[in-house]
Amino acid sequence: MTSPGAWLRDLRGRLGDRTLSVAALVVLVAVAVVPLVALPAVRCEVFGSGCREPVPDLRADRVVARTPSVTPVQAAVRGGYVALGDSYSSGLGAEGTVADRNPLNRCHRTSEAYYHGVAAAFDFAGGSAFWACSGATTADVLDGKGGEPPQIGRIGAGTSLVTISIGGNDVGFSKILAGCVVKLPWSDACTEQGVDIAARMAELRQDLPALIDRLRERAPRARIVLMGYPKAFSEVKGAAGDNITVGDQRWLNARTYELGELIEKAAAEADAEIAAAGAPGSVEFVDAYSAFAGHEAGSRDPYMNGLTVDLAAFKAEPRSFHPTAKGHDALARLFVDQIKKGPGRPLT
Repeated sequence: MTSPGAWLRDLRGRLGDRTLSVAALVVLVAVAVVPLVALPAVRCEVFGSGCREPVPDLRADRVVARTPSVTPVQAAVRGGYVALGDSYSSGLGAEGTVADRNPLNRCHRTSEAYYHGVAAAFDFAGGSAFWACSGATTADVLDGKGGEPPQIGRIGAGTSLVTISIGGNDVGFSKILAGCVVKLPWSDACTEQGVDIAARMAELRQDLPALIDRLRERAPRARIVLMGYPKAFSEVKGAAGDNITVGDQRWLNARTYELGELIEKAAAEADAEIAAAGAPGSVEFVDAYSAFAGHEAGSRDPYMNGLTVDLAAFKAEPRSFHPTAKGHDALARLFVDQIKKGPGRPLT
């Protein structure tokens, strides 16, 4: 009779090879199946179960979403440059050639306007264009003036830099100056215009942000640089021959300063919205108020034209109290400096 121990050893001997084969098969199946069960994406693909959205790698997302910043100059020159605005941008009063005085040049775009200095200072990938027009208001930039197409139509998605002076005609500076010049000597007719100016300033406070929004819609990646206006007069010395007292000059300078503050606030508000949204482009301000200090109208080396009268028509010529060629050189330097400096925050 065989003992139980011997019987077990005999059974293991007879089944040993077969058991090994089965065990190996089990191991191989386990190696193949466990990853399928363990990996949701594979399990979903093979078995149709366990399908769910993968957990995002937030660190990788942040790396992918991070947009590299560019220098202010890189942002300005990667597309085209377009100069828009009124007579302080078109160059009225800075005529340097016969063509500049062509009566058919209704917008008074001249060869000495600051635009040319800015365009020459940088290599714009998309070239540059000059569409400022004398007499333009915020509405004219949007709708056109005197047969000229709307200035806003001159910019687009490929525009990377816009310079513009606007607002002076909205508040009626030409009319204001006329009211200060054409008056009885030593009367208060000049400063009595304050109420009308305040009303027009209030309208501009609404119209200028709306214009900036439209410019941004047309050129969403552009750096838009708005210019304040330079003061035309000395604070201590009268400009000969214009019937404007030193007191009138100070009053006029103060109105110019207020207009500059309005433009600066509109630019700052628009740029803050862009920065908060993480959007490309910018809206910036060039403070030109003191750009002509020591070179005001009536000085020995004026950067601002004084009063010029058309005796035949008995009226002031349009070039009166507009920047000279030297004045536009000074404005061009301000714009070039601002383009290099940027808005004071990262640009994407």
